[in-house]
Amino acid sequence: MARVLITGASRGIGKGVATALHEQGHEVIATARSVSMLDDLPAAQKLQLDVTDQASVDQALAEAGHIDVLLSNAGATVRAPLETIPLTALSDLFELNTFGALRVAQGVLPQMRRRGTGQLIFMSSVQGRYVIPLIGAYGATKHALEALAETLAIETRHFGVSVHVVQPPAVASGGAERAQVHLDDTNPYRPLLDRLGPFRAAPVSVQEVADAVTATIAEGDKAPFRIPVGENAEAVLTARKAAPDTAPFLAAHLDW
Repeated sequence: MARVLITGASRGIGKGVATALHEQGHEVIATARSVSMLDDLPAAQKLQLDVTDQASVDQALAEAGHIDVLLSNAGATVRAPLETIPLTALSDLFELNTFGALRVAQGVLPQMRRRGTGQLIFMSSVQGRYVIPLIGAYGATKHALEALAETLAIETRHFGVSVHVVQPPAVASGGAERAQVHLDDTNPYRPLLDRLGPFRAAPVSVQEVADAVTATIAEGDKAPFRIPVGENAEAVLTARKAAPDTAPFLAAHLDW
């Protein structure tokens, strides 16, 4: 069984994965910005960890000790058109979703490299491969995360570390409901929101994402690099791959 550190384990996907791994006998190190939010979570260790704070990361990893697998899950989303999104909001989103993920990976890699084994699993999204208008800021952070993950996969393979990105579509985790929204009724892009209904597929469950993560850990370095979650994710990513690059994906299908 593996010793797995999970960031953002207090709710949603992180909590679901932590519970599933515990039930399978893995040793879970659950982390969150507020450790009190982990009170009802079954875990071998519960630690305060803010992925945007280097001192917090250093302290948590020192307390965690041996780590076989990192599940980099902490993240958030924002709803806003790029013309009017506050750049501070965009910067904060990159700091959490992208730089925060790399910050923790940098912290765990030395011990994995020394042992010659380890696994980095990044929670991405189908939007790591294409974008949806008004959610483009989130997509940009996941595009960047996948570029970093792919680079890490090449760089760390020599040291026995495998890297994977999990790509769910929308997830019934409450994350969308917690999103920051910078789009009121006076915004010129507000009518676009009503055109996006056909592009919002039924969300997958947290359990489906947890199943994908537990399977990835079980397969180890035999697991694929990119792991779509659910039939909808596989279908839309296949369509994106087949689409010509002469126009943005979805543009021809969106009446706007």
